[in-house]
Parts: sequence; structure tokens; C-alpha cells
Amino acid sequence: MQDEQLAIAEGDPVLQSSFAAELVRQMRAIDSYGTSDSWPANKVLDPFILTKERLRELPLVGDPDEIVIARIQAFYNAIAAQIEQECGLQASPIISLSHEGFGRALMIVGKLVVMDRALRDVHRFGFPSPSKMKDEADKLLSVALEIIGDHPQVAGL
Repeated sequence: MQDEQLAIAEGDPVLQSSFAAELVRQMRAIDSYGTSDSWPANKVLDPFILTKERLRELPLVGDPDEIVIARIQAFYNAIAAQIEQECGLQASPIISLSHEGFGRALMIVGKLVVMDRALRDVHRFGFPSPSKMKDEADKLLSVALEIIGDHPQVAGL
């Protein structure tokens, strides 16, 4: 993949965010061969961006492959790591998918469910732009932290 084909510019301000840094860390952690270790952050995060052109190339109906599922897990793992950094409590993402690409993503802190997302058409998992990806992650993080703040006793169990 050459730089001009990447959907994220090398100097994109989103790459400087703590979420992007954590997502890069999560993506490199699942790369068992170390292929992405020498890649810049924009190349590592590029598969998360589905431009209109990229979406047109994907079928409307399809089964997710293990690469897409790993990408989904990395996204929610990055959010869990940020929850842990913010409040000091362990967050555990739980992702349950059918072979057709439908399911749920839950985030558990202690005995408290701080996120419950329905997942559908996960073979098309992605975001239109890096800023939309960061906005979605920030929204999930802020809601989770608010729920933890409202129920600290349950989150601490």
C-alpha cells in the first residue's frame, strides 16, 4: 500500500490523540509477525477508514473474516485501555458475533456494563474519516466514564 492510497494523511491531527496511539498499539499487538512494527501510524490505522470508494468495493452482504474481527476487537480493546487509564479500573470488552456478522459489543467494568453496542454488517466495519473514528471512540469513552461515575460501587466489584 503506497502513501497516496492511504485514507489518513501522515500529519493528521487525529494521529496525535491518545486514542489513536492506543489503537496503533492494539493493532501492532495482534500482528503476530511484526509486519506493522515499522509502519507509520497512518498506515496501521488506514484499514479503519472506509471512504465512499472503499465502501463501494465491499459487498452489501458478506461474512466477516478474521482480519475484520481482529480489527473490531482492537478498536474496543483500545477503548477499554483508555477507560483503565482514566479511572484505574479494569475494563473488559466482550464481543459476540455470528458467522454472518451480527452481534454485540459489551464493555464490563467490575460488575457494571458500561457499553452495549449492537453490531451488524461487521464486514463493513469502519469510519468515513479519522475524525469520525475518534469522535465515536470519544463518545463511547465519555458515556462509559459517566456510567462508572454514577455507579462506582458496582464498577469496583
